Amino acid sequence: MSAVHYHLGGFPPAALDLARLFPLIGPANAAIARYAGLLEGIPSPNVLLSPMTVQEAVLSSRIEGTQATMGEVLELEAEDSVFEDNTPKKADIREVLNYRAALNEAVRLLVELPLSQRLVRETHRVLMQGVRGRSKDPGEYRRIPNWIGPEGCTIEQARFVPVSAEKLPDAMQAWEHYLHADAPDVLVQLAIAHAEFEAIHPFLDGNGRLGRLIIPLFLFSRGLLARPSFYLSEYLENHRDEYYARLLAISRDGDWTGWVEFFLKALIEQASVNQSRVQSILTLYQRRKDWIAEETHSQYAVRALDWMFQKPIFKSSDFRDTVGIPGPTATRILRVCRDSGMLRELRGGAGRRAAILCFPELLNIAEGHDAF
Repeated sequence: MSAVHYHLGGFPPAALDLARLFPLIGPANAAIARYAGLLEGIPSPNVLLSPMTVQEAVLSSRIEGTQATMGEVLELEAEDSVFEDNTPKKADIREVLNYRAALNEAVRLLVELPLSQRLVRETHRVLMQGVRGRSKDPGEYRRIPNWIGPEGCTIEQARFVPVSAEKLPDAMQAWEHYLHADAPDVLVQLAIAHAEFEAIHPFLDGNGRLGRLIIPLFLFSRGLLARPSFYLSEYLENHRDEYYARLLAISRDGDWTGWVEFFLKALIEQASVNQSRVQSILTLYQRRKDWIAEETHSQYAVRALDWMFQKPIFKSSDFRDTVGIPGPTATRILRVCRDSGMLRELRGGAGRRAAILCFPELLNIAEGHDAF
C-alpha cells in the first residue's frame, strides 16, 4: 500500500457537506457555551483546575506513545527527582511536564501575541526543551522531509508523507491566515485548522502534542472560553484509530466533512465529560473547605486546602516550607487531614526523608476513575 501524500492545493476545503454537519454544529456550540459558563463561575481556576491540566498533558502525550500516569508524574515531581537520571519512565514524565509548561507559556504569550506562527514556534521551543527530540531544532520548522509510519520505515513504507520542506513555509502562512479568516462557524474552523496543522507536520518532532494544544488556545483566543481549559485528548485517546483514520482520509480522499463530523462529535462528548468533572471538583472544594475549617479551627485552613488542590501529590516538607503557614500549624493541619483519610501516604517519612502524601478524592476525579 503506497503512502498517502499531503493534499497540496486542497486547503482550505472548497466545500463541506453541510447537511451532515448542521445537526452537530448547534449542539457543539451549545456544549462549549455550557462549559464556558461553568468555568466563569469557578473561584481560583488556576488552583482548582490544576489536576485536569496535568491529566490532559498525560493523555495527549500518551497518544504519542508515552506510558506515564498522572500519579507517576506528580509523585516524581514531588520528589524533585525527574531530572536525576534518564530512564525511559522519567523521559516520558519530562515530556508530560513540558506539555504543561508549553501550555502555560502559550497562555502568557497570548497576552501580547495573536495565535500565530510565532506563538507556535515559541511554544514548540518549550515543549521540546530538555526531552527526546531536543536535538531536532526546537522552535524551528523542519528543513528536511519527514513521514509517518512504523518505526524505522522508509518514506516508501510510510502511511503519510506531510508537505515537502520547500513548500512548508507557504503552507504555514496559509494556515495562519485561515486562523483569522471569517468563517461561518468557529468550531468547524477549529476542526479544519487542527487537521491542517497535523497534515503539514511543520516540526521534526512534537507535532501531535502541539496540534492538540492549539485546540484550547484557539477557543480561548476566539473568546469562546475565558481560559484555555478545554481538554480533548481523552476523547482522542479513546478513539485513537478513528482519529488517525479521519485525518488520513483528508489527504487520501479529500474527506474534510468526515473529519469535521468526527471532531464536532468529540467536542460534544468531551465538553459533557469536562463539565461533569469540573463540577465534581468544585463540589469537592466547597465540601472540603467547610470541613477543613471546622476540623482545624484555623484561619489558615482555606490557604492549606488551596495549596493541596494545586499540588495533590506532595512532600510534607514542601507543604510546611511553602504554604505560608506557621510551622506548628502546618504540621497540625497535615495531621488532621491525614488522620481523617482526606490525605493518604504514598511513602512514609523516615529520618530526614519527608513523607509523600496524596489527595485521593481530587486525583480520582481528574483521572475519571478510582486510581488512588
